[in-house]
Amino acid sequence: MIPDIRIEEFNYDLPDSRIAKYPLSERDSSYLLHYDEEGNISRHIFREIPDLLPENSLMIFNDTKVVPARLHFVRDTGARIEIFCLEPTDPSEYNLSFAATSGCEWKCVIGNARKWKNDTLSLYLPENAPAEASALCLKAEPVSRDGQTGVVRFRWEGGVPFSRVLEICGTIPIPPYLNRESETIDIERYQTLYARFRGSVAAPTAGLHFTENVLSAIRGRGIDTDTVCLHVGAGTFLPVKESEIARHPMHREPFAVSIDLLRKLRDGGRKVIAVGTTSVRTLESLFYAGVSCIENGHPHDVEQWSPYDREYTHSTEEAIDALIQYLESHGLDELKTGTRIIIVPGFRFRFTDYLVTNFHQPESTLILLVSAFLGGDWRRVYDYALANDFRFLSYGDSSLLARAGRFGK
Repeated sequence: MIPDIRIEEFNYDLPDSRIAKYPLSERDSSYLLHYDEEGNISRHIFREIPDLLPENSLMIFNDTKVVPARLHFVRDTGARIEIFCLEPTDPSEYNLSFAATSGCEWKCVIGNARKWKNDTLSLYLPENAPAEASALCLKAEPVSRDGQTGVVRFRWEGGVPFSRVLEICGTIPIPPYLNRESETIDIERYQTLYARFRGSVAAPTAGLHFTENVLSAIRGRGIDTDTVCLHVGAGTFLPVKESEIARHPMHREPFAVSIDLLRKLRDGGRKVIAVGTTSVRTLESLFYAGVSCIENGHPHDVEQWSPYDREYTHSTEEAIDALIQYLESHGLDELKTGTRIIIVPGFRFRFTDYLVTNFHQPESTLILLVSAFLGGDWRRVYDYALANDFRFLSYGDSSLLARAGRFGK
């Protein structure tokens, strides 16, 4: 059954001074809070993380790439309209949409929407705008509107792909709680070093701390690494407005997992370290996608309350086997589906043993996930971080957490 959880129980006092507005000069110089298998807490520097990881483990990263998805347009009246691209609708595949050379449609959030009277908008060009941006003649037209969201059609000239249009005309959508505009530093630093596949409108920020030296040291210890790809949607920025978590809607996010990683998970025997809550949500969605394979013959999107609305009799191994068999029988090398999964206290983790994550906003779904992972011990962790000068949120410090219950705590 859906858990009866009140979001106000997951509040804490976060002074504005503790929110990291900018990244540190070196990615791996942030603090790292270590919550070990016995529940002990200690402070380290992030570059020390290779020595804290368990031997014979599998570390999984989210290799999604943030796109400069925030575009600014202007009406003939001079009114400025911000359009924040969320996900493609025509073509609906990310790769096809990014490859479009004259037009495409996206679901968007529309800033200053009340001033847009459904006329065609022109790209806003400041005085120092590059000539390349002007030559595109980028336009935005409404396809459908529903308050501050809608489907927008973009048109442009020059035959360049939409991915390049965004690079020329868009800005990186840094989180609104930073209370500043995107700057040059964000182009590089609001992106992981291993980002590969465009599609996110927010970074999987746990990965921002990793450098080539840290990654090399991790592999040098014999720790296997692999990737998933979950495109982070704008829902990650949305606050929980309802007191009852049961009434908070989670947005769909597409993800992909290779058949090779599924086989590694099926073989078992290794502790799994997820880098970021997006990696956790992807990994933990696999069981429910596998059950849908067993029961329906193919994987379905994982719904928000799937983990809680029934008892499951299938084993984790059976679920993974079903996914592998489905991919093999269809000649596919990766699983592609979507998830709305929410992880709250009471959730049964099936894959993730350790979590690398930043420190999250009060009363957020990410705090709920951390609480579920730590068996309710999240407040002691956050109190320690507040008392020991840790920096919070996207550009803040990090933590390495061992899952409560997995190691006999």
